[in-house]
Amino acid sequence: MGVGQPYAPFCACPVIGITGRTDQSDRPPSLPLFAISPTYVRAVELGGGAPLVVLPHLEEAELRAIFEHVDGLLLSGGGDISPALYGEEDGGLLWALDERRDRTELALARWALAEGLPLLAICRGIQVLNVAAGGTLIQDIPTQVRGALSHSTVAGRPMDVVTHTVQVAAGSRLAALVGTGELGVNSAHHQAAKAVGARLAITARAPDGIVEGLEAPDHPFCVGVQWHPEAMVASHLVMRRLFEGLAEAAQAH
Repeated sequence: MGVGQPYAPFCACPVIGITGRTDQSDRPPSLPLFAISPTYVRAVELGGGAPLVVLPHLEEAELRAIFEHVDGLLLSGGGDISPALYGEEDGGLLWALDERRDRTELALARWALAEGLPLLAICRGIQVLNVAAGGTLIQDIPTQVRGALSHSTVAGRPMDVVTHTVQVAAGSRLAALVGTGELGVNSAHHQAAKAVGARLAITARAPDGIVEGLEAPDHPFCVGVQWHPEAMVASHLVMRRLFEGLAEAAQAH
């Protein structure tokens, strides 16, 4: 580059913020770490985005500064959301609660809904999206939904293995990305949307009726899925369309 020539950025990819989680180090002194699965990072890259991990414990001013500098948002998977945040008591079957992360992600989701920031919500993320919109959750599918499928079926098997199907609703943005009708998905959750939040529409269900997809029809791009497409992008190319759709919307934003 010659003297006086303007700087040309190496990558014009849209920046996608990926929510992180806390993890406990197994090395002394066993300090908590902030972490994210590399599968999310790789999926965003394959979709055409530049990944940026958003820490789970931030003050509102810091979080807002990050929000205003990303082009899109990915709400990642992880532990359960505190039921106090959707007006219920703890049923005693919750896992890996982190209320600071809950509040961070709920703020991000509410801002994204209100301001039209492109958003892809995965597993826990779709639950955060639903609570952010005023919805509630089934706290434990096996004990609260009679006749339910096993939705926590990835233990001991590769994450890219199809464990059940979902029915994708015609006319939805999800259908525009992955097609209408039956879609094979993986599954690693014991909670799901119960009462659906305002502005959200159901776009996919499992054979047992569990909500597997939500979106905001009046939003530029707000898509939530209950499965883990980031773990399937290499072997099930249709899943890559979710991340391409997010990057395309983020680029337009």
